[in-house]
Amino acid sequence: MWANEFSTALARLCQHARRLAGSPCLLCKKGTPEHALCDACEETLPRPLRPCPVCSLPAAATTACPSCVQSHPPYDRTIAVYRYRTPVDRLMRDLKFNGRLALAGYLALQLERAIGAVDRRPVAAPDLVLAVPISAERLRQRGYNQTHEIARRLRLPDRPRYRTDLLRKVRDTPAQTGLAARQRQANLHDAFIVTEALHGRHVAVVDDVMTTGATLAEIALALKHAGAVSVENWVVARAERPGEPIAQSG
Repeated sequence: MWANEFSTALARLCQHARRLAGSPCLLCKKGTPEHALCDACEETLPRPLRPCPVCSLPAAATTACPSCVQSHPPYDRTIAVYRYRTPVDRLMRDLKFNGRLALAGYLALQLERAIGAVDRRPVAAPDLVLAVPISAERLRQRGYNQTHEIARRLRLPDRPRYRTDLLRKVRDTPAQTGLAARQRQANLHDAFIVTEALHGRHVAVVDDVMTTGATLAEIALALKHAGAVSVENWVVARAERPGEPIAQSG
């Protein structure tokens, strides 16, 4: 709890300092944009290409991709702002490991826009928003949860409630980087708990980067076991399949 309060106070202090002095774009280091990035750099950020509505990987149509039809992921929808490649990977590392909390507000704004552009049919709009939690040990080491920093800044028209106490990570699992899909699933088994019943609730889960989807799948299973009707992922960046063509901005 104290770590979240500290990170909130630190973020406000950084924002105040930014307003007073002006800060250059976090990518090109030029100008003093209103948000973290200048317009020119924002145009270079790779957007998804015709994404599958369930997993947000490229699909041939607007319906679920063959992989999702066959495997039936436990989540119902994924909304992603960017594809996880240069320079998005750099932004995500700066937020997660270098304390660039000014990026959280910028990324929350971009996520709001992506959410607002989605056709709500057939999945109902979430009435509850959660952030992917990190373990207590990881929180002590880093001092903040980058996903919480994005989620708490979301401002959506239908005002779904943001809760920080409903989803907990109870095991400090090894880093997922470098693990195969099955290893990621085994690594996360029973790592998350839901602290109260969610009967009839429609839930959105905010994450910074979705790679194989193992973390979000494990969370969706836990949420649905607690009674959630639907679970959708709101992610800043979606990792790609090898060999996928380079995205164009827009």
